[in-house]
Amino acid sequence: MVLFLNDIGTGEVVLILIFILIFFGSKSIPGLARTLGRTIRQIKDASADLQSEIKKSSNELKGDLNLRELIDDTKRDIQKPLDQYAADIEDVMKRKPTHSQPQQRKITPATEGDSTESNNESLESTPIPPVQTPQPEKSPVPPASSSDKSE
Repeated sequence: MVLFLNDIGTGEVVLILIFILIFFGSKSIPGLARTLGRTIRQIKDASADLQSEIKKSSNELKGDLNLRELIDDTKRDIQKPLDQYAADIEDVMKRKPTHSQPQQRKITPATEGDSTESNNESLESTPIPPVQTPQPEKSPVPPASSSDKSE
């Protein structure tokens, strides 16, 4: 209704009121105004109800979809095992000696009082040097004689 009144000037409003007075008469104008007021109020109420229903439906859809929370949950679900694997790898790297710094263990000679388990433990703790396989020697090939070529 406000938009409608913005386009109408003062002279036009006076002309419309005179037109209503002439056609409807002074006795029916109050009833006509009441009816017009009720109709406008009902239209506004219906419009407000419709807007609230639309907002309620959109909020329900947003609540059902809730994409941001779904994305965050999925991200956490994926990141958790990756973090665990990274922690496991770091733990193994801390425990494993590097090749530049070999871990040295003491070898203690076995005494008569030691049990076989302690002997086995000392044997297990001794580092075993890598076995090198001998390479076969290359035998020189005798040069071909000139007599072999002619035949």
